[in-house]
Amino acid sequence: MPDIRFTRRFSMAHRLITDAASKCAVPHGHNEFVHVTLRADRDIVFGGANYVASFEQLKGRWHGFIDKAVDHAFQLNRADPLVDWFAAHEPQRLPRLMLFDGDPTSEALAIALRRKLDAFLTAEASAFRCVELVLEETPTNAVIVGPELTEAERAWSRDSWMDRADNSVNDLPAGDAA
Repeated sequence: MPDIRFTRRFSMAHRLITDAASKCAVPHGHNEFVHVTLRADRDIVFGGANYVASFEQLKGRWHGFIDKAVDHAFQLNRADPLVDWFAAHEPQRLPRLMLFDGDPTSEALAIALRRKLDAFLTAEASAFRCVELVLEETPTNAVIVGPELTEAERAWSRDSWMDRADNSVNDLPAGDAA
């Protein structure tokens, strides 16, 4: 059966604080692409609709999440002092902070996006599973997450925003994110 692949573009900003000497310690941004490949767990019944699910059905929730929550989010290490700054000075922006345990690298983002997609597919009882997610940070750099996440990838920040089938991008208390 054919795999289904779709792509979404988004803009983002981040900074990495673990390596203070890195040029990535200064907030900066990228225009990125996320490519998702899905595979059905059941066969197409030919002669009718000739698909397991429509493109609209498959990508609607995912594209909504990328467009509404990921696009123009500021990705930060949960320990970054900028999180407290936003809480004190611009609390209305807290829902736009995508927070990670550790630095928000492209590798971390790819794993987080994959887990979020898995949460959506599970919540929808979809006949599809993700067999590849490619996060293209620049035209020359990409991170590829294959068909199975490792136990370490699944255990990192377990039961966080990335495992919920909603548009959340952090685990701040609802009162803080208002």
